[in-house]
Amino acid sequence: MHHQWLLLAACFWVIFMFMVASKFITLTFKDPDVYGVKQEPLMLTAMTKVEKIQVPEEKRLPEESQLGSWTSAPSDARWDEDGQPVVGKEQPTGKVISEDLMHQSLVHVKRIELLSNVCRDTALRNLSHTTISKFVLDRIFVCDKHKILFCQTPKVGNTQWKKVLIVLNGAFSSIDEIPENIVHDHEKNGLPRLSSFSDSEIQKRLNLYFKFFIVRDPFERLISAFKDKFVHNPRFEPWYRHEIAPGIIRKYRKNRTETRGLQFEDFVRYLGDPNHRWLDVQFGDHIIHWVTYVELCAPCEIRYSVIGHHETLEDDAPYILKEAGIDHLVSYPTIPPGITVYNKTKVEHYFSGISKRDIRRLYARFEGDFKLFGYREPDFLLN
Repeated sequence: MHHQWLLLAACFWVIFMFMVASKFITLTFKDPDVYGVKQEPLMLTAMTKVEKIQVPEEKRLPEESQLGSWTSAPSDARWDEDGQPVVGKEQPTGKVISEDLMHQSLVHVKRIELLSNVCRDTALRNLSHTTISKFVLDRIFVCDKHKILFCQTPKVGNTQWKKVLIVLNGAFSSIDEIPENIVHDHEKNGLPRLSSFSDSEIQKRLNLYFKFFIVRDPFERLISAFKDKFVHNPRFEPWYRHEIAPGIIRKYRKNRTETRGLQFEDFVRYLGDPNHRWLDVQFGDHIIHWVTYVELCAPCEIRYSVIGHHETLEDDAPYILKEAGIDHLVSYPTIPPGITVYNKTKVEHYFSGISKRDIRRLYARFEGDFKLFGYREPDFLLN
């Protein structure tokens, strides 16, 4: 009997232990489910937060990938979704490139491209290339303070550009303070010429400085030079009338009995003569008012930053100042209305009594200037 109770007690103990173990196992397997239930909303919440961050990031990727192309364009440009500069569209930068600035940039890029293409034209090599001689270096004025080189091309508004550089060099505090007689006095105006430096210093400046010059329709420029030096002579430079004019008349006037002063026809015949250089040597640097832009500034040998045109000077002058980084320091003097407009009637009037042969010979000498800077061949004169 005693053994039966022991056996029964043992059975109850086994059953009890089994129940305890079963309960423990049940709880253990429920816990992962419970944690799973608790973790599921946590995991969804975490994923939701990640999506809220990642979705905008994915949307911004195209914009961020465009940033590389922004660096080569104007700093205030706006861009479309294809990475192209646009005008008038909202873009993330909040900066705008104006139509005027965009147009000006394209104009000047095309001018430099045209110059480069013509310089490579072997058929025009004799008309587009020259050596960087002392004569050329004498034409280039230096502003070391602002790292600028300006090549002088007379009869295209150079006096005003000299005034700008004189102020930048510190000789005068404003353009209005500069006496007219000082502008062209190169010993007093504070404008050093590039020729005054050593070869290594010249090369350094040519490589590093902002370089520019101004051009004008070549035939209209010649008319301006003729009027300024041989008709009006406002600066009282008597050698043009009393030395140069008689030299041209003796050589090129057809009617030797004619006693009038130098006529435009004489002037054209002299300039168009392939053997004009023997007179140029006698005239010295005074010829700078009518020699070609190629001879003055060597545009195919010197890589200029900007080439301004007299006909668009109202737009080009502010652009040049901005590109040189000096627009906040000085302004180009006010341009009288209409003074830069090409005057076809005036050109026709001056060339009306001149033979086609002489005009063609003149064009042959200045053809490089016409083509390098995009001026059209004067059909109304040549044909």
